[in-house]
Amino acid sequence: MKSKKPIVLLIMLLIASIFIIGPSDWLGDAGKKMYHSYFADFAIPFGYYFLLILMEDQLELLQNWYVKASAVFILCTTSEILQYFGIYALASVFDPVDILVYALGAGAAALADRKIFTRVFGFWK
Repeated sequence: MKSKKPIVLLIMLLIASIFIIGPSDWLGDAGKKMYHSYFADFAIPFGYYFLLILMEDQLELLQNWYVKASAVFILCTTSEILQYFGIYALASVFDPVDILVYALGAGAAALADRKIFTRVFGFWK
């Protein structure tokens, strides 16, 4: 395998599966509350980051991990700020903690991209 597309597709399918399946009973009430409050806030920037990886070859600017992570963070944060002003984009409830979780999601994706995938897949650069 020398293409990033199947791996990105697998990541997106995994995220979608977790959304569909939802939290398990072993998480308990607190875990379920965390899942419903913040899982999407982590998973969406994580997935967006990897979708931008598919566009790296067409847009030279996206070849830098920090540009992808910043773009995703700015997009998600803008959505959250718009919610504060009553303009609903991606969600409808303003929560400042979401901004921190967006940063964690984008950062985790960048970390996986640069530290894990480059070691596991020889073609990943």
